[in-house]
Amino acid sequence: MQASGPQLDREVSELSVPVPWGEIRGKVWGPDQGRPVLCLHGWADNCGSFSTLIPLLPKECRYLAVDLAGHGRSSHRPPGVFYSVLEYVADVLRVAGSLKLRTFSIIGHSMGADIAGMFAALYPEMVDALVFLDSYGFLPTDPKEMYKVLRQGTDEMIQFEKKTEVKKRDYTYEEAVKRLMDANPTLSEQSAHILLERGLLQVEGAGFVFSRDLRVNFKNIHRFSLEQSLEMQSRSQASVLVLLAQGGVERRFSEPAQEKFTPALLQNFRDRNHKVVTVPGDHHVHLNNPEVIAPFVTNMLQTKVLSLSTGPEHKL
Repeated sequence: MQASGPQLDREVSELSVPVPWGEIRGKVWGPDQGRPVLCLHGWADNCGSFSTLIPLLPKECRYLAVDLAGHGRSSHRPPGVFYSVLEYVADVLRVAGSLKLRTFSIIGHSMGADIAGMFAALYPEMVDALVFLDSYGFLPTDPKEMYKVLRQGTDEMIQFEKKTEVKKRDYTYEEAVKRLMDANPTLSEQSAHILLERGLLQVEGAGFVFSRDLRVNFKNIHRFSLEQSLEMQSRSQASVLVLLAQGGVERRFSEPAQEKFTPALLQNFRDRNHKVVTVPGDHHVHLNNPEVIAPFVTNMLQTKVLSLSTGPEHKL
C-alpha cells in the first residue's frame, strides 16, 4: 500500500517497561527525539492494531504502541485484580514515568480511547492532543442500570477464581485465524494475521493459545454516568480529533442505553471547538484501511502538536 506525503521509516524496535507484576511490552517507530505519541489499542487487540497506520503518519513523531496489560506480549495482572479503565490509566502513568515523558499525544482505538480520555482528564498537563478512533473517549452507563453491570463484573471474577484450573483452548494457526475473525467480523484476514503476531503463543506440540488474559472478557466494573463523563471530558486541555466509522462503534454498544448519551458527548466536543469526523469503514478501519484516516490524523499532529513544538521539552 502506498500513501502520499511524508512516511515514517518502517524500522521498528521492541518496547519493554517494567511494572510491579511483570512488564508492559510494545513496539516503537520513529526517531529517538521525535515528538512522543502513545498508541493504545482496543479491547482484546494488541499494539499490532497500529502497524498499518503508523507508517503513514508524520515521520517527525516517535510512536509508542503498547500491548495493554493482559494483551499481546504484556504480562497478565496478578490473581484477584480486575481489568478496568482506571487500572489502565495507572499503567499509562507507569509507562510515561519509565520513559520520562512529560507531555505527549495519545491515539486511542475503542477501549484505548476510553483510557486516553480518562488519562487526559486526570492528568491534563501531560496530554497535548487526543485522537479517538471509533470511540467517544467516554461511554456512560445509565445510573439505573449501573448496579447490574457492577454486579455482573464482580460475579464473573469471583466465579473465575473458584475454578481450580483454567485451561486455554489449543488451536491450529488456521483455527485461530477463523476464531478471531468470527469474533471480530470487522477484521480483514490480513488484519487478523497482523494481530495474531502478538496475540498467539505456541504451546507444546503444534498448537497455539491466545495470549490475552481471559479476565479481560469480564465486565468493566468502573462506570460513570453521563454527568460524570461530561465533567471529566471538560477537564482535558488537549486538542481532540474524534474519528467515527460509519459502520463502527454505534453498532457495537454493549448496553442499549449507551446510544442515547452519545449526542451529548459529541456536542460537548463541538462546543469546545474540537473536530468530529465520520469516515467510511468499520470499527477496525484504522487497521483495515489506514489510508482513510491517516490524512486526518496527520493534519492533527502537524497543526496541533508539531507546529507548536519548540524542542524536546517532552522529556523530564
